[in-house]
Amino acid sequence: MTLKIVQVGLGGFGQDWYKNYLSKSPDFEVVAFVDVDAAMLACVQELGAKVEHCYSSVEQALESVESDAVLVTTTLPYHVPVAIAALQAGRHVLTEKPFAPSVEEARQVTELAAEKGLILMVSQNYRFFPAVRTVQALVKENRVGPIHTVNLDFRRYVPQTHPDTHRHYHLRQPLLLDMSIHHFDLMRAVLGQEPVEISCVTWNPSWSRYKDAPAGAATIKFDGGAVVNYRGSWISSGPKTPWAGEWHMEGQDGEIIWTSRADSGTGDDRVSISEIGKSARSAPIPVLDNIDRGGSLHAFAEAILSGQDPETAGSANIGSLALTFGAIESATTGLPVKLR
Repeated sequence: MTLKIVQVGLGGFGQDWYKNYLSKSPDFEVVAFVDVDAAMLACVQELGAKVEHCYSSVEQALESVESDAVLVTTTLPYHVPVAIAALQAGRHVLTEKPFAPSVEEARQVTELAAEKGLILMVSQNYRFFPAVRTVQALVKENRVGPIHTVNLDFRRYVPQTHPDTHRHYHLRQPLLLDMSIHHFDLMRAVLGQEPVEISCVTWNPSWSRYKDAPAGAATIKFDGGAVVNYRGSWISSGPKTPWAGEWHMEGQDGEIIWTSRADSGTGDDRVSISEIGKSARSAPIPVLDNIDRGGSLHAFAEAILSGQDPETAGSANIGSLALTFGAIESATTGLPVKLR
């Protein structure tokens, strides 16, 4: 069964969503495109969208076409208003992360979805990669014993171009809110634990062109006893890591070392197991039919058709959002933050 979906938000990232994922999805047919900027609608028309399928408001689109769901690819301030409008109109919602500007607003949206009996899912697309699934299974199997320490590094260098030519320079918390939320969500996914406390520092060198801090470090305690040491940077001159970062997960009996989501896709997903007293060996990597945002779309379709919440349902994803805002609060105040 092919589901009908409305896409809201057609900036550069929204156009990429349509071009590389929605237009190729066997699960969805796009029946309407929405953006307040006529220029963005013109851009998506160049990608194949029909003029009569384009609207300037989500309300107009939902009243004009039959649809099952809404994909929210707007900027963050519009995530909640668009999701609420879609849920009030009886549509399921798949939204980009972070799915709300605060935990309180996130709870309001999840409660509305529950009240309406609709699926609200956050596209945490980094989960849909083979290395991540492999590590999840290894941790569940207790392959190296209970995990007690995780060291995670993310390093990228964004060219120091003119401030007007790169959107990252103007983002609020470009590391924590735009990038680290992926890593924070992966921590919860692979450990199967929830964060209870975070201490975080961020910094912005004098020569940086960023408005907010592009580099940071955090120590995060989890309810199952694991402690994560996290370091991330948009201005690192060190070796570039894959987007999911480089992970060293130490257990009682050994270590799991892995990385995922390189620029080349799944080809560089790697997982190795190093048990105490034994040589390191590679773990087999599965082939996934749906990866990245394609994995998010397929999981969303399955949830709609089955009526079962997906693993990144809004209610389940609040933990990742709370960790992200906890990191920002700690970096701002200089104090550890306890998480509910």
